[in-house]
Amino acid sequence: MALIPAESLPYFENMIYLPMVIIILERDREEFGKGAFKLKRPYINIIEQSIKAVQKDLKETKFYLRQNNMRIIKGDRDDTCTNYAFYYGGYEQQRRYLNVRLRNRTEELLEMYLAK
Repeated sequence: MALIPAESLPYFENMIYLPMVIIILERDREEFGKGAFKLKRPYINIIEQSIKAVQKDLKETKFYLRQNNMRIIKGDRDDTCTNYAFYYGGYEQQRRYLNVRLRNRTEELLEMYLAK
């Protein structure tokens, strides 16, 4: 029996992925600012719009977690996996995510937000 309802799992995962997406977009914005592009502003605008969209989704996710008394804590990380502890309704569930999966899903989300 799963302690965490299936409808809550995407919110936990958003708390893993969305901060990563923001970090990558902020770094990319800096690189575009320093880059030797003729017209930097269009690229920077796309990145800034994407950051705003991710921040909005992250804010909604944090609100959902707060309303439902949920927490997530990042645990140990090694060369292949990262551990997370999900807390929901007084229960704790340990989950391991392959680092390759974390990278690939972050890349998918990055593409999705940049396409908006």
